Amino acid sequence: MSKLETNTIDTISGSTNLTLGGTNATDITIPSGVTITNNGTQTGFGGTNTPAFHATNSATQDLTSGAYTKVAFNTETYDDGGVYDHSSNYRFTPGQTGRFFIYYRLGLITSAPAENKYPYIQYGRLYQDGSQSDLLGELLVKRETANYNIQEVYFHASGVINVTSASSYFELYALSTNAAGAGDTDVNTGSYFGAYKLIQ
Repeated sequence: MSKLETNTIDTISGSTNLTLGGTNATDITIPSGVTITNNGTQTGFGGTNTPAFHATNSATQDLTSGAYTKVAFNTETYDDGGVYDHSSNYRFTPGQTGRFFIYYRLGLITSAPAENKYPYIQYGRLYQDGSQSDLLGELLVKRETANYNIQEVYFHASGVINVTSASSYFELYALSTNAAGAGDTDVNTGSYFGAYKLIQ
């Protein structure tokens, strides 16, 4: 094994590319304690927080009282990797394993006669592979008062999920359980659903 000791390695005149290693090189080892200082532009190092998406809803969506309803986030702000279906099943499919930060904001609006008081329960829940996930569930309990005939609430949830199967998919569902006469509940605009991969 040969040892090269020098202070500077540079390209020859007229050349702009410097290559370390060749057809016989498989690894370049940087010893412990060495600091790499970058004053230029780096490519191919580290990782990116992709795939990633952020989707919103362009219109209110009616909820059936007492039943979980999938929220139709039908407008993509961005979709890096083509991992979100905004036109049919409203589903996030990462297509790879790893840790993902998933988040949502859910706005629910309920109307009711002003002269009565009606309790209602509102729930947002993330589904994984068609089943309720224990993660990212958010419960909000409200009571209608005699002074207001519309109740509008927004709530948020976020967390890190370890995706262990490349075929896993995620959807957001909402539940509203209204007392008799409590009016209709809709998913309001201003809601959103998104995710991105964490660099490990």
